[in-house]
Amino acid sequence: MPTPTDYLKKGALRVIEPAISFLARNNVSPNAITTVGTLLTVAAGVVYATGHIMTAGWIMAATAFFDVVDGEVARRTGRSTVFGAFYDSTLDRVADGALMAGLTVFYATNPVHRNLYMMVVCLLGIIGTFLVSYTRARAESLGIDAKVGVMQRPERIVLLSAPQALFGLFWNGWVLIGIIILLTVTAWITAVQRIAFVHRFTQHPDLKPIRIINDPASPTSSTNPSKPAGMPASRRAQS
Repeated sequence: MPTPTDYLKKGALRVIEPAISFLARNNVSPNAITTVGTLLTVAAGVVYATGHIMTAGWIMAATAFFDVVDGEVARRTGRSTVFGAFYDSTLDRVADGALMAGLTVFYATNPVHRNLYMMVVCLLGIIGTFLVSYTRARAESLGIDAKVGVMQRPERIVLLSAPQALFGLFWNGWVLIGIIILLTVTAWITAVQRIAFVHRFTQHPDLKPIRIINDPASPTSSTNPSKPAGMPASRRAQS
């Protein structure tokens, strides 16, 4: 069932279609697009750390363009590769860590909003965010597609950009606090959901409630031997 984020992405694709076509026609490297997007996200994390929350939110909003464009350009230019997916996913983890680390530094050093409890929440958020990605990646290595949970990466990016861009430190920073707590709690819930999902499947494999990845018996594996094992269906990082 399509999520609100799916509809948002479709709308964004229509708006930025000219830019995607231009980049594809000029054969711009998808890896270069991914790298630029990650550098901007790291910059947003640094700006978060300095306390310019609204500015960081707008920078994060700009990075959404690169999140969408790299995969589209890769598909249109026939450059969707195993390394491209690996590179994209790896840099996504760098971006996620940079954002939460920037917020941790903000709560550790800001003279007005210094908050030990929020430092702890941010640190827990970093761990939870990486667990969300790790649990899916580990499940995929077992042949299980565990894309379940209340908070996927697109939703995390939206929550780390739009509210900050519009509200900044509104209500003495309580909007930001609420967003961070929401992200941390839902990240841990998602990680637990994925653990439970994999446990349920491994205990009852006969139920087959999900798509099996790289099933040796599948027709795809025999009719398309040139496709490397484990190659994802799309470049966009799985998280």
